[in-house]
Amino acid sequence: MKVLFLCTGNSCRSQMAEGWARHLKGDLIEPYSAGIEKHGMNPHALRVMAEAGVDISNQYSKTLDELKGIEFDYVVTVCGHANEHCPVFPGKTKVVHVGFEDPPRLTKDMPDGEEKLAVYRRVRDEIRRFIETLPEALESPGQEKKTRE
Repeated sequence: MKVLFLCTGNSCRSQMAEGWARHLKGDLIEPYSAGIEKHGMNPHALRVMAEAGVDISNQYSKTLDELKGIEFDYVVTVCGHANEHCPVFPGKTKVVHVGFEDPPRLTKDMPDGEEKLAVYRRVRDEIRRFIETLPEALESPGQEKKTRE
């Protein structure tokens, strides 16, 4: 099953979702991530994922254009902006919204340190809990507007 995790900048939440899906569900899901825009990899996301034993350092920030030609079974929008601006996907692709809070936005006024990392860890763990429910959660009726934002 090919699943795309879509966010605004493909720097944090969608990258964490791709990493968790590869780590926890790699035998069932072929995960991808992309953004409406490309913002580069968030160093705090890299760090907290590594703390959890998931290396996403080989992933990179990309836009949908870079994934042209791939037919996804599901597109999971992980932020409200991506959900609102999600393009139409051809064929059988189903779009599901499961929103998570944005660690960079929540921590923009915090100095680097444990308080900031705690926010990233919380969202990382929320994303993990969602990924653990896959693929069943995507295949269940009524999941199209599930949100955690």
